Amino acid sequence: MPFTKDKKKQMLTELEAKLASAKSVVFAEYAGTKVSSIQELRRNLRDNKAVLRVTKNSLLRKALDKNNLKVDEIVLNSQIAAAFDDEDEVNPVRILADKAKEVETIKILGALVNGEFYGPEKVAQLAKLPSREQLQAQVVYTIKAPLTGMVNVLAGNIRGLVNVLNARKDKIA
Repeated sequence: MPFTKDKKKQMLTELEAKLASAKSVVFAEYAGTKVSSIQELRRNLRDNKAVLRVTKNSLLRKALDKNNLKVDEIVLNSQIAAAFDDEDEVNPVRILADKAKEVETIKILGALVNGEFYGPEKVAQLAKLPSREQLQAQVVYTIKAPLTGMVNVLAGNIRGLVNVLNARKDKIA
């Protein structure tokens, strides 16, 4: 059953707002995918503060034009689902890439990250990036490592002195 004009206007308004506020939008072809797999993908994205929308290509094209965003034509020529995330640029990319490995009928067509379009090859590279928490842990470790080394070096002299004093005490006793 086709959508009414009012419903299409409402969908277009929502899509425009999502595109305007999203840090990243990942486009994936989903034709032939089981409903249970799509539902699992939606749930996984929702748990990670992202959202999956299946939309009409004509509405997506209008919303992209309204937000002055450019995507590859292949994105607009197939049945697509778009994953939006307002907080993390890489999160939906990673989740969709993991699902695409698991389900052969899901194919990533590209992504908009901070307004710039990336093709499937670049999206695959983005999916390999560590999460924000992992990057923060790496930064903390990098900052901590020299300090820990310095503490160990400074403590080495005191340990050496203690060892000499213990050896002297044992020799006297």
